[in-house]
Amino acid sequence: MVLVKRPRIYTAILRDHFEQRRQMAFVSGPRQVGKTWVAKSVSDAYFNWDNTGDRRQLLRGPAALAELLNLDRLRAQPPIAVLDELHKYRKWKTLLKGFFDTYGDRAHLLVTGSSRMDIYRRGGDSLMGRYLLYRMHPWSVGECIRTDLPASEIYPPQEVKGAEWDALWEHGGFPEPFLRREARFTRRWRSLRQAQLSREDLRDVASVRDLGTMETLMELLAERSAQQLVYSRLAAEIQVSVDTVRRWIDLLTRMHYGFSVRPWFNNVAKALRKEPKWFLRDWSGVAGDGARAENLVACHLLKAVETWTDLGFGHFELRYLRDKQKRDVDFLVVRGRKPWFLLEVKLSEKTLSPSLAYFQAQIKAPHAFQIVVNLPFEPANCFSLHRPVVVPARTLLSQLP
Repeated sequence: MVLVKRPRIYTAILRDHFEQRRQMAFVSGPRQVGKTWVAKSVSDAYFNWDNTGDRRQLLRGPAALAELLNLDRLRAQPPIAVLDELHKYRKWKTLLKGFFDTYGDRAHLLVTGSSRMDIYRRGGDSLMGRYLLYRMHPWSVGECIRTDLPASEIYPPQEVKGAEWDALWEHGGFPEPFLRREARFTRRWRSLRQAQLSREDLRDVASVRDLGTMETLMELLAERSAQQLVYSRLAAEIQVSVDTVRRWIDLLTRMHYGFSVRPWFNNVAKALRKEPKWFLRDWSGVAGDGARAENLVACHLLKAVETWTDLGFGHFELRYLRDKQKRDVDFLVVRGRKPWFLLEVKLSEKTLSPSLAYFQAQIKAPHAFQIVVNLPFEPANCFSLHRPVVVPARTLLSQLP
């Protein structure tokens, strides 16, 4: 089966970046999320550190790269060059800084790589002010409907095609399984990706000596996606220290295997403050429809808050709420450090959770939604309401990027 490549929202985002800004663009995201394809679609030249010939050229330094790009030639627009997997080069920051400071007015650089880029960015950042980071995510309901540059945070509701919704549910949002839509391929792809993360990536970027125990931790985290992380319980099960579990989960988060959502406790009486909730990046492998539904929504919300933040709409966070009386709401989106909307996920239950009204009154969030996965699309803007309301998942998720 030949896959037909489809435009993505990140194509529009990167084109706008190079039309409006002089800084380098860094594109970070999970393995196999489509970074290289998108980068090639907007660029004039492509260099991959893993290619021996490209590596030899890049090792010659900024002047050699400028020569390869013919920067002495008159051009209507500066060329865009992609440097892929460059972070594997020990002096990659020095190369970028030298090129940008000398030739930044004559060429644009788009720096991409595997999920490891976020790890290598840590520490003293000599490139501060010279780049903007864009975090790439898998396909979502909103991206199935439109791929233009967002003009604001919330879109008008628009119905997603049934085949697109089914593909997202069954195969996840990573481009290859989502576009191929074959169950056997998706299972093999998921298994291979897990193996590459646990063996190749971990070996390359971190001194994890006991990879077997790390693989066991990854399996436990996959089984417990959409649940609270209890570090002491995980440490006892794999027989390592609590500090080791915390360090390993932090590493897996930075490698985009999954992500954690922390509790919100401002103005919440007797709120839980410690345990985060854990979610896989690939919801298609989550067992149980209820957990998968919550994981799918979590990934959509994470994509939304990071996209809004990266595009300069403000500072956004994804949190959840839970108190010592075991009242909880699955998610809270925070805008500018103020609660914006609460969101409870249900597979088919239509009766409103009383926790929505309870917490909305406490934290003064403008909106409170109970999102139901199995409800049909409704062409109504849920963000026009300020009372707790039941909303079809296909409606609310269509309003996000």
